[in-house]
Parts: sequence; structure tokens; C-alpha cells
Amino acid sequence: MSQSNEASNTATRQESYDVVILGGGLAGLTLSLQLKNSNPDISILILEMRSNPASVAGHKVGESTVELGSHYLREVLGLKEYLEEFQLPKHGLRFFFTSNRKDDISSRVELGPRERLPVPSHQIDRGTFENFLVLRNKELGADVLLGARVKEVDLLQSDGQHQVTYMHQQEQKMVKSRWVVDATSRAGILKKKLGFQKPMEHHVNAVWYRIKGVVDIDDWSTDEKWKSYLKPGLRYLSTVHFMDKGYWVWVIPLGSKNTSIGIVADPAVHSFDDINTYEKAMKWMAINEPLCYKMLEPKSADLIDFLFLKHYAHHTGTLYSSDRWGVTGESGAFLDPFYSPGTDFIAMNNCWLSDLILRDLQEEDITVRASVYEQSHLSLIDNWIPVYQNKYLLMGRTQIMVVKILWDWATYWSVPSLLFTNKALTDIQMLKELFSTPTSIGRKFGLLNKKMQDLFLDWAPYDNEVFSSRYIDPFDLCLLRDFQYGIEVKHTPAQLLQKIEANVDVLEKFAAEIFRHISTYVNDTPFDMKVDPYAICLTSKTSRSLENENGLAVDPFVRKDVEVMWFYKKKDIGPRDCTICQ
Repeated sequence: MSQSNEASNTATRQESYDVVILGGGLAGLTLSLQLKNSNPDISILILEMRSNPASVAGHKVGESTVELGSHYLREVLGLKEYLEEFQLPKHGLRFFFTSNRKDDISSRVELGPRERLPVPSHQIDRGTFENFLVLRNKELGADVLLGARVKEVDLLQSDGQHQVTYMHQQEQKMVKSRWVVDATSRAGILKKKLGFQKPMEHHVNAVWYRIKGVVDIDDWSTDEKWKSYLKPGLRYLSTVHFMDKGYWVWVIPLGSKNTSIGIVADPAVHSFDDINTYEKAMKWMAINEPLCYKMLEPKSADLIDFLFLKHYAHHTGTLYSSDRWGVTGESGAFLDPFYSPGTDFIAMNNCWLSDLILRDLQEEDITVRASVYEQSHLSLIDNWIPVYQNKYLLMGRTQIMVVKILWDWATYWSVPSLLFTNKALTDIQMLKELFSTPTSIGRKFGLLNKKMQDLFLDWAPYDNEVFSSRYIDPFDLCLLRDFQYGIEVKHTPAQLLQKIEANVDVLEKFAAEIFRHISTYVNDTPFDMKVDPYAICLTSKTSRSLENENGLAVDPFVRKDVEVMWFYKKKDIGPRDCTICQ
């Protein structure tokens, strides 16, 4: 019996479900699995438009996961054994910056881990993974109906249930449900029906394609010193980024022994019309990334697919309703593929949504929780937007991007990842402690990050040097090492709050020292000045930071970490210490 027919037969046995999920992609399938793991008796119907199993390699983009999303897949969903057996381990994110000799990869500044990071992540072939998730959901008793096109969703009928109308095998059918979840990605059925679309001022385009066979960038140079930075095979397992002004190119290995290639570009610098076909993309690559072109063009005969997405970023005004509906995945918001956060946002989205569904099925009033979770989620998105907005214009400035990437990793590992692994996102008291007042630690964290993202933009006119032949490991910075090792440490709520406060304290010192370096370089301000990280301003030689009573003094250990990533002339510094480095 075919997968589609089998799903059809099981799906039509019920007229009503606890949950109907519109869309059987990564977001919908993982939500269903999370619900089934928590409550095996919950009845779920997944309506997926595609009629056949997903194709290997050429299915969907989004192959790279990072720490938070990987923890969700491995620990929350219990897929650790599957991922380790059937999907590739990932050796971190790896960046190659602009160079005067782009035909020589060994001449470029390289940023990425040398050794395996303690918190695992994966490179995922979305086709094989989503096919597995379909089968796993069916094993747990969820009904998965392939070839089902949703026509209408009528919320809260007179009987207190939702009604979903869909087409399957040329027949129109209807099903009732207590909950309905929109996981239809960019189709956004509920968003369009209820009108909660919201624009996002981040206009960037992407094209991508998959080719047959392995692409190992470690083979792209014979320079022995460059090859010795990592053990053989580790560069291959990285999510690789080649960067210059207005764009980055990814190279991602897949467990199917195929390779994903993508170009993501700001149209203010690189026109979408120059990359929106495979032929155009290769011509563009020959100009902007000649080594990539040289190594990839011979594989043109092995092309599996070619896809594109124009102005992919979008926001949302709503996510969860106490009227028992919600959205997940790209049906809500999507920011940017840089840093591979897609699975992270699915993980957080699904944890908030599944908590609401499970509590509601236990007859708990979820009105307050739905509001708190939505505001927390929307605030998270808003705080993440500055990480990307206008930052593609900085991608040709190596010093800025090295500092920015390491700052962004520090913020990601120290707060959101730690909150997620400690299940704090559904702890109402914890959320209240973190975000209830303007001086709450979570609000301060968001403000601090915004200040730093603005600083990177203000710094741009002063960073014009092209650097070469350097290697930087995030673990060269003790504070990043500490943050990474702390991600999966379990804490009581009180301990967790203390740890978050301590981490933000380190971030404040990190921000102050970064500003101190930049301001000394740009404005010749004193290298030992006190700096208030919440009042940093690069536009004046008499920065407010010099006169602010909240200014932080130099921390010698944090200064040493900043010196590691500082390429311009360095000041003399004292000794350093680190709990992990020792």
C-alpha cells in the first residue's frame, strides 16, 4: 500500500480531532511528534499538500542546524539516535572573509572551530528527514494525509470546534478539531485569512541548488599550513560561508552524499536578476567567488534542482490564540538563513504552542499564557531583527564581521540557548522575572544587543583594511568557551536566573571592551576609559560613555579575549585567566 493511500485510509476514520495541523513540513511534523511524545492519546491529523514522499537532497532548504534547534531535535523530540545514524554531524559555522586573492582560500581570514564543539549540531537532508518524521508520526498514531490541499478554515463553529475543508483525491472533505495549527509555511493560510501579515524591513534574496556528490573545501588548497589548522574531514562537515560586501555563499554537505549551495544577497548591492537562474548564478559566482566557480562549475552536469526566494523575510502580528489556534514555522515569521536559525525558531515556536495545547486539553485556562507566550515570541523576533538588518552591507569588512560574529555567538549561547535547554520559555514566573519591567535582565539583554548592532553600522566607515591568512577559533575567547560549555548545564529556576544575570554581566563587559577598542581606534579616546555599554556612541570624540557614572572599568580577562579578535595594532595587556582554559 502506498504511503499516500495508507495515510488516506487512516485519516478518514475520524470526523473530529484534538489537533489538525495544516502542513506536513518540518514545523508541523515536529509539533505533532512533540505533542505525541507528551500525550500519546492526543488525536492529530496532519494535512500535507505534496502527494508523494519528499525527494532526497532536492526538497527544501534549511539543512543546517545550530545548538538550540539541535537540542530540540535530539533531546526534546528524542531523535538523537536517528540523527547520529542517518544525518551528518556538523562542525560548526565556518566563515571565509573577503580577500585580495579570492582564488586562494588559504589567503582568506577563516573563522570557525578547530575542535568539535561540546554541544552537537547536524547537517540535515530535509527530504530524508521529513520522510522519517512522517513515518515516526504514524507509528505514534498521528494521521498523516498526503495530497491534501486545504481550502478553508472556519474557526469556532457553533459546536465550539473549528472546521477545516480540504481537497483530497479530487473530493472535498471536512474535518472538525478542537485546535487548528497553521504550518503551511509561506502560504500562511491563517495569516491571510485573519489579516495579521506584518512587513519586515529586511529585503534580501536567496537562490540555492543541490548537486550530486561530495564537495570538500579542504581539497580547495594544497597549502599545508592552512590544511593543518583542522583535522581532516572537519571543514567538510562545517556550514561554510564565503562573504563579501552584500552577500554570502553557503556550502553545506548532506547525508545523502550530495551538496547544497546557496547565494544570499542584498539587492542594494547585487541585483536579484543577476542570480535568479542557475546560469546567471554561475556567472555571478565567476565574478564574485572565482574559486567557488572553479570548483563547482565542473559539477553543473550533476545539478539536482535550482530554487529561489525573493525578499524572504517577513513578520507576523499574531502567533497564538486562546481561541485554540496558532501558527508555527514560516507561517509566522522568518528572518534570515545567516547563522542557520530556522530550526531554532521552530523549536521555540513549537514549545510554546504545544504547552498551550496540552494545558488546554487538561481544561486549564490558557488566556494569560497565550498572551505572555505571544509577547515573548514577538519580542524575541524584534530583538533578533537588528542582527540582520542592514548588516549585509558590512560583509565585506573583515574586522567588523569577525567582531560581530563572535558577539552574536556570545549572545546566542549565553541567553536564548540556555533558557531553552532549561525549559524556561514556558515558565511564566521566569518570563515575568526576565521581561516584566524595563530594567528586567531580559529587556537589558535586548537593549544591549541593539546598541552593539548599531555600533557595528557606525563603525563601517572606519574599517577599510583587507586582512589575510589568519585563523580564529571561537574557543580562542575564554568567554565564548564558557558560554558554549554552559548551554546544556541544568539549573533550578533560581540558579538559572542567577546564571543569566551573570552571563549578561559578562556581555556588558564584552560590549564595553569592544567599544573601547573601536573608539580608541576611531576617535583616539583613552584606552582605559570607563564605558557604559548601554550608552555607547561612536559619533563623537567626547562620548557619553566617558561621563556616565555607570561606566565599567577595564576587565583584563575580557580585554585579552577582545585582543584575540582585534586585527589592528594592539595595546599592551596583562595576563589572562579562564576557568575552562585552565
